[in-house]
Amino acid sequence: MADVLIVSGEKAWQPLRAMFAPPPAQAQLAANAGEARRLLAASTARPALVVVNTPLPDEFGQEFAAQCAAKGADVLVLAAAPQAEKLAAGLQRHGVFVLAKPLSSQQAAFALRLVRAARARAEKLEQENRRLLKKLDEMRTLSRAKCALVRYCGMTEAQAHHALEQRAMDARISLRDAALAVLNTYGEA
Repeated sequence: MADVLIVSGEKAWQPLRAMFAPPPAQAQLAANAGEARRLLAASTARPALVVVNTPLPDEFGQEFAAQCAAKGADVLVLAAAPQAEKLAAGLQRHGVFVLAKPLSSQQAAFALRLVRAARARAEKLEQENRRLLKKLDEMRTLSRAKCALVRYCGMTEAQAHHALEQRAMDARISLRDAALAVLNTYGEA
């Protein structure tokens, strides 16, 4: 898949390509939302940016933009100035950027920088979220193993925790792996 997917009437393809996909970026062009959906469905990779120049011949374009954003793409919607504010209010909850037309190349460059900054921030948050989910899973596993030791071995929670730490040290494995071994031993995995 190309770096940028531009969905617009054919007359605007070249100016939009110049603004949003200057070389060496690769642009893929679609004349309407249906064609763009087929391109996206046929590809395994998603474009880094989807630019939707409203209105599209087969639909206005806001539903398509929201669908692309829901699938993780960065989306810019270009709309006539009178409609841009109303459209932005409806699409911002989906993470879609709306720009008023006519659009200068400086405004396009600024919008691209904003989209990239938002993507970088989102990626940092996703990375932190994965780290916290992993930590939470580890804590759940440890807690379940301590409960098994309390239930089956008559230990206190402190003794169970110490036993898990000792087992991890003796076997030179992580605390999580020691907890999983205890859960497997007592059939609670």
